Amino acid sequence: MLGQMNVVVRTALDPNSLIPSVRNQIQSIDKSLPLFGIQTQADEADQKLGGERSLATLLSLFGTLALALASIGLYGTISYSVARRTKEVGVRMVLGARRREILTMVLRETLSLVVIGIAIGIPAAAAAMRLISSQLFGVTPTDPATISTATLLMIIVAGCAGYFPARRATKVDPMVALRYE
Repeated sequence: MLGQMNVVVRTALDPNSLIPSVRNQIQSIDKSLPLFGIQTQADEADQKLGGERSLATLLSLFGTLALALASIGLYGTISYSVARRTKEVGVRMVLGARRREILTMVLRETLSLVVIGIAIGIPAAAAAMRLISSQLFGVTPTDPATISTATLLMIIVAGCAGYFPARRATKVDPMVALRYE
């Protein structure tokens, strides 16, 4: 602003403790100088980055919500798919398959689908992140911790989504499963 002067003081001490002495030194030069907006560099940085931090928090919230919705959708889809195979599980059990073999088969198929999804999703996410890389603060577009956490969560959700319905299906009497429609 026109006619405004900024004074910057570098110190190794607590900056807040020096405000009165800086004020006295400036007043000793000219008593008519108005002093306002005295703040530390950390306070100024917090003030300037407040909007970006709010946006980052909001985007983190939306990212977490998207991850939760993806987890719920994955669980529902896989659980429904396994539940529809109750008749197949009954036939396999009548033919001599053990529960452990059925659980292993279902989990292998479930996790193979998730691995395919991850193999497609990570490169697609990396390509999409390049579009928003200028909006990221403090993380790289391909942050390994974020990608690893999301990948691990999807594997855990898929494992649970395959395991619990398959376990339920193996506990059904084979004759009831064969009559299941």
